[in-house]
Amino acid sequence: MENENIYYATGKRKSSIAKTWLKPGSGNITVNDRSLDDYFVLGSARDLLASPLFLTENSDKFDIKITVLGGGIMGQAGAVRHGITKALVLANPELRGVLKKAGFLTRDARVKERKKYGQKGARANYQFSKR
Repeated sequence: MENENIYYATGKRKSSIAKTWLKPGSGNITVNDRSLDDYFVLGSARDLLASPLFLTENSDKFDIKITVLGGGIMGQAGAVRHGITKALVLANPELRGVLKKAGFLTRDARVKERKKYGQKGARANYQFSKR
């Protein structure tokens, strides 16, 4: 079978979803058919999503194709990091302990709280006037 060395995982963060494909290669990363530096302009976002690769010393062993949608820059970077981590564990189950200890396998469940009716925001109320 042609696709036996391709590992797929889905990562999520806030309202972003990242579909991640890992295949053995030279370390080339493409996000939405654009280069990594072209898509993620912020260096901190690039560092965040590449952290599982550097932690496991796999930054030049896999070519990674990512499709990401929804959310903002840092939410997308977090979703990509989650997807890369899950795909790395599929590729090499021995990396699970290192990645779990670093907290990369846990889906960060924090999302924006919804606005309530009769209020200015999720928790902020309109100013009360006695007179």
